[in-house]
Amino acid sequence: MSLKDQITEDMKSAMKAGDKDRLKVVRLIRAAIKQIEIDKRIELDDAAVLTVLDKMVKQRRDSIEQFQKGNRNDLADIELAEIVVLEDYLPEQLSDEELDAIIDEAISATGAETIRDMGKVMGQIKAKAAGAADMGAVGAKVKARLG
Repeated sequence: MSLKDQITEDMKSAMKAGDKDRLKVVRLIRAAIKQIEIDKRIELDDAAVLTVLDKMVKQRRDSIEQFQKGNRNDLADIELAEIVVLEDYLPEQLSDEELDAIIDEAISATGAETIRDMGKVMGQIKAKAAGAADMGAVGAKVKARLG
């Protein structure tokens, strides 16, 4: 079953169970996927759906940070609850050791030596770690190794 199909099934089960909070988030996921499919006139595969989910999690983390700065912990708690549902669809996050091994492998595979080669390295890493790692943090690690 594809990730999109699983999301649709989860929406149906949340409706039947009366789980309004989960249903709201699953509908947001479906809407984001559908919006991209309509805009680009393509059918999203699992990798593209993971990218959408990753982006949604990142947006919510940014919102939490802003809400906490504004002393709006009630809104931050809502965003945090949404992240929990979103992370159900993402693969398990890579450990630091696993991530370091992927970075080392990508650097050696591309022959990267300077910061100018960062794009090649990140391309390889993104293919292996999409959805399983925060690519912003990965970028910082790669930059530190190449710089």
